[in-house]
Amino acid sequence: MANLAETYRHQGRLEEAEQLLVQVIGSSKSKLGEDHPDTLASMSNLASTYLGQGQREEAEQLYVQVIETSKSKLGEDHPNTLTGMNNLASTYWNLGRWEEAEQLFVQVIAKRKSKLGEDHPSTLESMANLAETCRHQGRLEEAEQLLVQVIGPSKSKLGKDYPDTLTRMNNLASTYLEQGQWEEAEQLFVQVIETSKSKLGENHPNTLTRMNNLASTYWKQRRWEEARELFAEVAETRKTKLGADHPDTLMSMANVAFTLEFPGRRSEAIDLLRT
Repeated sequence: MANLAETYRHQGRLEEAEQLLVQVIGSSKSKLGEDHPDTLASMSNLASTYLGQGQREEAEQLYVQVIETSKSKLGEDHPNTLTGMNNLASTYWNLGRWEEAEQLFVQVIAKRKSKLGEDHPSTLESMANLAETCRHQGRLEEAEQLLVQVIGPSKSKLGKDYPDTLTRMNNLASTYLEQGQWEEAEQLFVQVIETSKSKLGENHPNTLTRMNNLASTYWKQRRWEEARELFAEVAETRKTKLGADHPDTLMSMANVAFTLEFPGRRSEAIDLLRT
């Protein structure tokens, strides 16, 4: 039942996953005990389900409970305990509580480095999460340094076209963009987009987001026509895949309008924004 719930969760069927996990946890607590590893695993999965549904406070409370029990039963350095701490830090990140997220990520990284090694996928995951925490606090140089450290081992350990590797490369390109390093950002976005198209498909949400990022890079460089064409391509695909009134579609249409304004095509921009 727990495995079926995880299958639902990974399919995005979060309500079904939640209902099933609540059943599992109740039975696990009575049959196995509240501190049994399987019970804790199901509680952690339920917390992740809450997080996916945007129920962040519920996720936080459950992660804290799991971590406290894991520390006492399994130890502070146990992989399951560290996974729970990493998940709680991600919850803080989603809540915009950057300092709390950072402190917890730093603890997890230190323990994972000593227990698993510097280039273990779990260590790299926490380092990438810390980099994003730094980036959202405006500490771009620290974010860049961390991502550069992570991407090399990600490519060698996971593969150049592995989803996590591509996400980290995209985040590094976004960091370059925020630092005004247009050429570096453009080169990396192009590389990521080409791989995303071949591995995920041209219409995959991640591919479209990365194309949108590249268009933003053109826009920052005042390359209006290139930016407009790419924003328009993303907008049309999002209309087809997500619908004309989806927030991502509307954002892309607004981006097209903004690029029209600067070459002096203001009337077209106004008409598009009105739609």
